[in-house]
Amino acid sequence: MTSRSPLSATILRSPQARSDGPLRDCQDSRRSVPLTPTPSHTEARRRERHLLTHRVTLIPGDGIGPEVVEAARSVVDATGVEVRWDVEEIGLRAFERTGEVLPARAVSSIRENGVALKGPIETPEGAGIRSANLVLRKELDLFANVRPCRWYPGVPSLYEDVDLVVIRENTEDVYTGVEFEVGTVEVKELIAFIEETTGIRIRQDSGISVKAISQEGSERIVRFAFDETRRRGRSKVTAAHKANIMKFSDGLFLDVARRIAAQYPDVVFDDRIIDALCMELVQSPQRFDVLVLPNLYGDIVSELGAGLIGGPGVAPGVQLGDDVAVFEATHGTAPPLAGRDQADPVGLMLSAAMMVRHLGDLEAGDR
Repeated sequence: MTSRSPLSATILRSPQARSDGPLRDCQDSRRSVPLTPTPSHTEARRRERHLLTHRVTLIPGDGIGPEVVEAARSVVDATGVEVRWDVEEIGLRAFERTGEVLPARAVSSIRENGVALKGPIETPEGAGIRSANLVLRKELDLFANVRPCRWYPGVPSLYEDVDLVVIRENTEDVYTGVEFEVGTVEVKELIAFIEETTGIRIRQDSGISVKAISQEGSERIVRFAFDETRRRGRSKVTAAHKANIMKFSDGLFLDVARRIAAQYPDVVFDDRIIDALCMELVQSPQRFDVLVLPNLYGDIVSELGAGLIGGPGVAPGVQLGDDVAVFEATHGTAPPLAGRDQADPVGLMLSAAMMVRHLGDLEAGDR
């Protein structure tokens, strides 16, 4: 069984180019293409680009979102790829205009088009939901968050030899939203149940969040990571966990990862305890190729990876489901910078380049 990913990759490089580290190129695409396009193929793609119009949902977002989104949109338009933009609102601006932070019309647009380019969004108080981003992921089943972390020459950073991909499970773990507030009847009953069934006493003044990791969710993301490693021409997958302590949740994730790894003999597999992984990433990030992690660890390590290459302003990302891809800014709304023309749009521009490759135009994506 192979995971269904709308994001595949073809590496355009010679066999010796693997040692080039951060200078090697990764082309993201839905379908296979020749490693070296022939003139006839290239000409056919140019003709197709003029004939084919892609529908893409455009979410300007909040804060600096409209500024960086407009910059990314102009870059896509400049490639010559025909895109019909369906502009929709999600977040604070949507809430102010419609009373809904996640309008059904916007969600339907993303689902119907299958592709979106999204700026950062804010979930206002009083919206009735914890996070519009979390709800969007659940609504569209965006189970995989892919964050390439590659250093580009000229970007200020303490590191230069960085070229890795963080693949984060996006729907489970402590982000399910199942929590019990301190002092409530429900949390007191839960504390009593835990003590009765395990003998472990939890302080009465505790708040509790549930960490849920399933076999199905773990298998889906791990298989996706191995398939993506093959498509990107990479060679190793590292699974991160805390299975030495959380044996029934992280332990399950690790067991599934080891079982799936045995089905990919051409891909090297290893694992790291999450705290050790963070230390090694800071010491020598070049050791790692593709990382696959449960939700919380993936959230943290994605930001660590962005820090290695110059910050979230230059870090692209995409959230993927079986039939939907949302390419997005990986940074926040930064309200103090809004309207001042000081926000760095490079990260979202790189996400837009990933989107263009995903739409099938590798040449335009590389430009």
